[in-house]
Amino acid sequence: MGILENKKLLVTGVLTDDSIAFHTARRAIEEGAEIVLSGVGRALSLTQRVARRLPVTPDVIEIDVGNADQLDAARSVLETKFGRLDGLVHSIGFAPESCLGKGILAASWPDVATTLEVSAYSLKSLTEAMLPLFEAAGSGSVVGFDFDATVAWPGYDWMGVAKAALESVARYLARDLGSRGIRVNLVSAGPLRTMAAKSIPGFSAFEDSWKERAPLGWDVTAGHGAAADACVALLSDLFSRTTGEIVHVDGGYHAVGA
Repeated sequence: MGILENKKLLVTGVLTDDSIAFHTARRAIEEGAEIVLSGVGRALSLTQRVARRLPVTPDVIEIDVGNADQLDAARSVLETKFGRLDGLVHSIGFAPESCLGKGILAASWPDVATTLEVSAYSLKSLTEAMLPLFEAAGSGSVVGFDFDATVAWPGYDWMGVAKAALESVARYLARDLGSRGIRVNLVSAGPLRTMAAKSIPGFSAFEDSWKERAPLGWDVTAGHGAAADACVALLSDLFSRTTGEIVHVDGGYHAVGA
């Protein structure tokens, strides 16, 4: 019997099989969960295609986190299918070109606002939309994916700011939803070679630094599984009294100095 036996989950952000979200979906199924994936817009077909590579092919629904009607429609679909929701995986982020690799001064407010809405505020909007389903379950676990926002990284620019906002949103959601039995935590993974990483200028600098400094070592091509395992653990009842936490899965890089 798996640690997610009979759990009903929504996993967002599965675009390719090299994403942490894909590995999380696969591990969740292996641990007994029933899942639904979500995608958006032109990328929806990518989600539908990669869904067939999972051990059990899940349903795929469209969710634009900036569209209240789509959020309501997604909740209705999940209510019909599951009747409740036990867990939500937030793997959503986007930054216009001006917000990455050009320095903090280059981007205009509309581009920054888009980055913050999609990459940070969406944790609130998605969680809020699913509240009735969590309440039907009597409890729930929300897990999002983070990248250490305590320092300024090369090329990360406004996405780094968005990750700092995401961390704060998670803490406040944990505070306000704890009385309803809903936990909110983040998994902060080291750098991984994913489709999202390809949009970050100077990504190789992250790779070199991690390999040299992480006490446990780090493999940018194979760390997805470790991050997924942490996410699955947080979705399970094993962490029933953990909320507002950032779990680092980065080989220990965050804990050491230069």
